Amino acid sequence: MKKHNRLLNMILASLFLALAYVLPFLTGQIPKIGSVLCPMHPPVLLCGFICGWPWGLIVGFIAPLLRSALTGGFPPMFPTAVCMAFELAAYGAIAGLMHKILPRKKPFIYCSLITAMILGRLVWGAAMFICVGLNSGSFTFAAFIAGALTNAVPGIILQIVLVPVIVMLLDNLNVLKLRDQNGQK
Repeated sequence: MKKHNRLLNMILASLFLALAYVLPFLTGQIPKIGSVLCPMHPPVLLCGFICGWPWGLIVGFIAPLLRSALTGGFPPMFPTAVCMAFELAAYGAIAGLMHKILPRKKPFIYCSLITAMILGRLVWGAAMFICVGLNSGSFTFAAFIAGALTNAVPGIILQIVLVPVIVMLLDNLNVLKLRDQNGQK
């Protein structure tokens, strides 16, 4: 059964990685709000919830770097994609870890999600501070607030609405419970 779970997680993680790659193409068709929807974030968060923290961490780290490399710099590799890699890795890892530790009830799904979103944004801010500092620039607190919160409000709302609904739906369909019974809690 462990081989089955590992294969299932690998397939699902690949699906989430593919979604993180493709969704920005779809939202990019709406220039004014496409990038503020944070289209790579929901697949990574879902990967953490569904596949577990190690898979969420890996998919989160790889997704922006792979997308930047394959699309010719969208998002730009340095510092944007590099900092996003750390942010999304934190998203996937924290969401998965908290979902594993906390009870499987609706309030705790939201708690896991919001904690992952906050800590992921803090990781992004720290990464930006370091990367911009390496280029002899400065990353101010105002730039952090603008990038982490103000410009991302539509994406934050989308994540808070969409991710828990999908996780609860999968829990209700016993998809995650079946996986947990096979030794993958």
